[in-house]
Amino acid sequence: MEWSNNIFSVIIVILVMVILPIVFRKKRSGVQKREELYQHLQSIGVKAILLENGNDKEAIGLSRRSGQKSAGIIELRKGNIDSINLVSTSSQYGVNYFCDYLLASPNITGGQTLKKTRLAGKKSSPLWGNIVAVEWKGDRFLAQGLNFDYKLNDNLLQAGFGSSHRSIAIFPEPKQGYVRIRTSYFLPSSQMLETINTIARHIRSY
Repeated sequence: MEWSNNIFSVIIVILVMVILPIVFRKKRSGVQKREELYQHLQSIGVKAILLENGNDKEAIGLSRRSGQKSAGIIELRKGNIDSINLVSTSSQYGVNYFCDYLLASPNITGGQTLKKTRLAGKKSSPLWGNIVAVEWKGDRFLAQGLNFDYKLNDNLLQAGFGSSHRSIAIFPEPKQGYVRIRTSYFLPSSQMLETINTIARHIRSY
């Protein structure tokens, strides 16, 4: 009996030693990525402020069932984008990070029925071809306006958007009066931030 109790104690110690560092690493990596993004924005001349945890914007578009969590909000003081919500998504394959560029859009709380819209890549051949063009799909009027902005789409194509590793989509959140522009996590250049700001301008004029 004493022998089995010792084995049980050893198992508990091993589990604590293995699980706690993993949990701590996940939390720390989210904080580190938010700090990394914040420092980068400042380095390219963007006026940004780190908001305290628990801000209401952390909940925009997220739910407990989705497995998504906010790692914090960075508020921007210029352009059509109000703030950036750094979001983590956990799965059996690990943790992925996304940036939700948030903009207040009172139009969608009225008679407007903005739909989810995403950017899709067009390949030179169906299976192994390279992406040679991009196209917005989803909301009829918003997608039409975005597709006619050739400079915008050229910039997105050159930056590698439309591929599986660099995605971008627009999510309306009418209950909260916001729209999310979600991208995979990366440190945006000044030009790319302006490109995302252009998308936000199209949404505001919807």
